[in-house]
Amino acid sequence: VDKYFTGFLAANEKGCFSSKEKNDFSPENNKGIYLVPQLITNDAEDFHITVEKLKNYGYDEVNFNLGCPSKTVVTKYRGSGFLAKPDELDRYLDTIYKENDIQISIKTRIGMNEVAEWDRILDIYNQYPLKELIIHPRTQSDYYKNRPHLEVFEYAVRESRCPVCYNGDVFNFQDLKYIMERFPTVDTVMLGRGLLMNPGLAEMLETGRMPSKERIRKYHDDVYEAYKEVSYGDHNVLFKMKELWTYMICIFEDSKKYGKKIRKAEKLWAYEELFANCELAENYTFKLK
Repeated sequence: VDKYFTGFLAANEKGCFSSKEKNDFSPENNKGIYLVPQLITNDAEDFHITVEKLKNYGYDEVNFNLGCPSKTVVTKYRGSGFLAKPDELDRYLDTIYKENDIQISIKTRIGMNEVAEWDRILDIYNQYPLKELIIHPRTQSDYYKNRPHLEVFEYAVRESRCPVCYNGDVFNFQDLKYIMERFPTVDTVMLGRGLLMNPGLAEMLETGRMPSKERIRKYHDDVYEAYKEVSYGDHNVLFKMKELWTYMICIFEDSKKYGKKIRKAEKLWAYEELFANCELAENYTFKLK
């Protein structure tokens, strides 16, 4: 992986960050990687104040989130919800690109409800000097259902005035191969849920080989031990690990059986024994329902 993005930071009028947010983007916790803070807001002044704070940490690039489909975000006209107000979005982008001397990329969906919204949205983006345009070719109403609208991404590749990055449903080597062959001029792909499912996905995409169980176990143990350091009690640690297993269980044999047992685990020792018995699947497929 060449470049990482933080989970979105909620920009605010004071430019304040929670302790969790600070841990996420703190340079001390991200040594040796190229990290870009991601902001979510619909207030240009809040964006500017937060950017100034991030510059104090040494950042010279941020990403603006227009892709989150969560209803709690969308109802506030943030994330992909902002796409429902293209005129306001245009004025907002005009302000943030004029007022900030930092590189700004955008992560976006292609509209709120209809694919036809994308022409207007892309016309807006083309007016500004985007560092990068990361496109998840689904509407907000698609959420993660249905197939990505690749014909819309194809249009963006052809018409965008800035570098384009593909995002969406890259879960294995075949998925990446298809995207690279269909869009040969696109050399950047963002991974999201696929990395949660298979932490060795980046290596797998380069080599075509599934990582060993030992590599997966090392990743798991690093995450597990870190959660035990910052979370109090078996319940809190297991809550976090079970969330991760929502994705990761699919790369193991008998995933339904072990997934059910993991969801029912209430003690760390029981959970640890379960993972020791899981075996990686030779072949797997994964689609969220």
